[in-house]
Amino acid sequence: MDRSFVIAQISDLHLDGSGRLLATIEALGTALRGSMADFADVPDRILLITGDLVDDPTPRALDEALSVIASFRQTGLFTDIQAVAGNHDVKRASQRAGRHDVYDYLHLPRTSKSVYYRQAGLDLVLLDSNRASLTTLASGTIDQGSYGAMVADSARLSVELAGSLGSAGRADYFEPAENLVRVLAMHHHPLPQATGEAKRFLGAPDEPLMYLAAPATFLEAATSLNVDLVLHGHRHVEGLTRYSIPDPRATRSNGSEAFWRTVYVLSCPSSTGQGGDDAGFNIIHFGPMSDAGSSDYGFAIARHSRPRNGGGFRLLDSNLPDGVIRLPAGRDYSRDPAVQTAIEIASIATLRRDQVAALARRLLMRRDFYADGEPGSVNALHTYLVTSQAWADVDRKFSRSGTRHGAADAVAAVAVLLRRLVEQSAGVLGIDQLQLDELLARRVVSREDLRRECQGMPRTGTEAEAQVLQLLRDINEQMKELGLDLGLGGEAPPPTPP
Repeated sequence: MDRSFVIAQISDLHLDGSGRLLATIEALGTALRGSMADFADVPDRILLITGDLVDDPTPRALDEALSVIASFRQTGLFTDIQAVAGNHDVKRASQRAGRHDVYDYLHLPRTSKSVYYRQAGLDLVLLDSNRASLTTLASGTIDQGSYGAMVADSARLSVELAGSLGSAGRADYFEPAENLVRVLAMHHHPLPQATGEAKRFLGAPDEPLMYLAAPATFLEAATSLNVDLVLHGHRHVEGLTRYSIPDPRATRSNGSEAFWRTVYVLSCPSSTGQGGDDAGFNIIHFGPMSDAGSSDYGFAIARHSRPRNGGGFRLLDSNLPDGVIRLPAGRDYSRDPAVQTAIEIASIATLRRDQVAALARRLLMRRDFYADGEPGSVNALHTYLVTSQAWADVDRKFSRSGTRHGAADAVAAVAVLLRRLVEQSAGVLGIDQLQLDELLARRVVSREDLRRECQGMPRTGTEAEAQVLQLLRDINEQMKELGLDLGLGGEAPPPTPP
C-alpha cells in the first residue's frame, strides 16, 4: 500500500456565537465534501484548522466552535481533526474577563504537539505562534524590551519545534525519523507574503505586522529538522512560497534539487470570508507522483477560493491541469518492505498461513537474499536487520493463531536464522559484539546512519560471506514448510513484469 495522506486546511473562521456564520459554514462543508470525494480510500484524512477559530474567546463563541468541529466530524469525511490557536483565540490577561481559556476549552496545544500517523508516515507538528508575532506590537509602543521579548519568543519556537519532533528513537515511530513526512501547522506567517498588497492597518501596509519576529531563524530550524511543508493562516490571503538552504550533505550543485533543503509555505485565507476578504481552503494530498512514469513522492495542492461578493468555491489555479499545483517532496520517501510490513501487521491480532507466505515473498525475495547480492555490504546488513525485526513480529502474530504444525516451527526457525544472518553479516563488516548489541537494541535503524557508522571498519574475508550464503539457503529450506521455494542463497529469479 502506498503511503498517502490528505489534509484539508481551513482557517480564520472567526465564529462569534451569534449563529450568523452557520450558513457560511454549511456552504464550506458542502465544498469540502465535493473536494474530498476522490480521497475516500486514503487512510489518513485530516481536517486542520490553522487558528482564529473564534473572533473573541467568549463562552458563546467557543461553544459555537465546538459545535462546528462536531459537525465536521459527523460528516465522516475526516479520520482526524486538529487545530492550533490564533491571535483572536487568545487574549492578554487584562482582556480575559468573561472569556474562557481557549487552550483548555478546545484542547489546543499551548506550545507544541507532534501527532504521528504511522500508515502515512506523517509527523504533523502543531505549533502555537501567538507570542512570536509582530502583531503583539500593534496596540502598544515599540521599545527595546518588548521587541527583545518578542524576538526571544520567536526563537523559542525553534526550540519547541525541535522538542516536539522527538528523536530517531521515539517509541511510536515505525521508521527512521528522516523518512517521515513532516508538516508544520501554525497560525502566523513564517515568511512575508507576495499577495494582499492592498491590505492596511492604521492606514499603512499591514504586512510587517503579520509574520514572525525572527522568520529566518525559525525557517532555518524548520528546514534543518526536515519539515517539508508549513501550513498557516492569519492574514486572510492565499499564498504559496518556498524557502531553501544548502544541504550540508549535498555532493553536487549543478542545478540539482539535491543541493537544497526546501520547505514549502502555504497560506490559507479566511475560510468564511471574514473582513471582506475572499474565502478559501486548501486540499493537500501527499502520495506517489505518477507524472512521466515517475514513482517519486510529492504534494498535490488544490487551492479553493470564493469571491467576496458571493458565489461558490472554485479552483484558484484554474490555469494549471486539473487546477492542481504539484510539488516534488525533494527526498526519497519509498519504504523498505520490512518497514511497510511492520506497519501493516501492527494492528492485526493473528496471522493466517497464507498471509505469512505472502509476507515471506515480500520480505525475502530481494536481491540481498540471493547469491548475486552483496552479503558483505552495509545495504545487505540493513536489509537483514529490518527484515529480522519485521519477521519477529510475524512470528509473534502467527504463534497467537494457535497453529500446532510444521509451519509454526518453520516461522520460528526463520526468526532465529535471520538473527544469525544479522550477526554474520555484521561480522563481515567488522562490527564487534558490543556494537552489534547496541544496533539490535534500536527500534528503528536508518540505512544512512548505519552506512556512516560502518565507514572505515575492517572487513573479513570471503569465508564469512560464504557462511552468509549458507544461512540464506537454510532459510529457504524452512520456507519449504510454508510451501515456498524462493531459491534463497542461489541465483535471483527474474523480476516480475509490472
